[in-house]
Amino acid sequence: MFHGSIPALVTPFKNGELDLDTLKKLVDWHVDQGSNGLVPVGTTGESPTLSLREHEIVVEEVVKYAAGRIPVIAGAGANNTAEGVRLIKHAADVGADGALVVTPYYNKPTQRGLIAHFTAMHDAVDIPIIIYNIPPRSVVDMSPETMGELAKLPRIIGVKDATAKLERVALQRITCGRDFVQLSGEDATAIGYNAMGGTGCISVTANVAPKLSAEMQAACAAGDYKSALAYQDLLMPLHDAVFVEPGLCGVKFAMSELGLCSDEVRLPLQTVTDETKERLRAAMRHAGLLT
Repeated sequence: MFHGSIPALVTPFKNGELDLDTLKKLVDWHVDQGSNGLVPVGTTGESPTLSLREHEIVVEEVVKYAAGRIPVIAGAGANNTAEGVRLIKHAADVGADGALVVTPYYNKPTQRGLIAHFTAMHDAVDIPIIIYNIPPRSVVDMSPETMGELAKLPRIIGVKDATAKLERVALQRITCGRDFVQLSGEDATAIGYNAMGGTGCISVTANVAPKLSAEMQAACAAGDYKSALAYQDLLMPLHDAVFVEPGLCGVKFAMSELGLCSDEVRLPLQTVTDETKERLRAAMRHAGLLT
């Protein structure tokens, strides 16, 4: 069910409030552009600065707007297990196709704590769960062995891996099995990740270049890595430019250049500097997104 190019969807704002009209347009645009799924309210969706109710509203609206045309994997991460259970139950109740659950951040649980946290999330719902392993943000790294233990649970079906360690794919194929869904969480190495056994990418860049990202992933799935590399050559400057400052800030500016949404973000993040804007524009021209 979960494969290919899956944008980690931005949350558009207007004067500090959720811009649900623009959110609907973005969902329709991603369907038309060939994205293979959507992840609302992940880090790129500014989950750290949304209220719990805003988080729920965004998931509800994306599920409603997608209307079954592409899968919706709801962000349901928290460093508080009880809060995570609330979010994942809500996602299941409103019809999300799955949930993305990040390793609990800031409080640095042990591997045993990770197993307990994800088991509680698993036992709360009947929808598939994708583990989100991103040590640079959560300051905890789920080991392949721990992931293998969790993969024994029937609804823990995959991982979004943002470690940038390509060997993890091979190690997790051993501990979790070959059918375990392995999605890259790192745009710049997504082709290498697929070559190692991955099946797609939960992507930041795909917010602004969904068609190119989806075509690159389709080429990988077909084993046509020559074509995939041609797409990567187009996209690599954009991958790089988007993350000069926090990725969601970069990609929101790039989207604003295409008239898709405003570049408004919430504090403590800020819109990108003029220097970064010029770098993003140049990367968009390189990819053929701007003339």
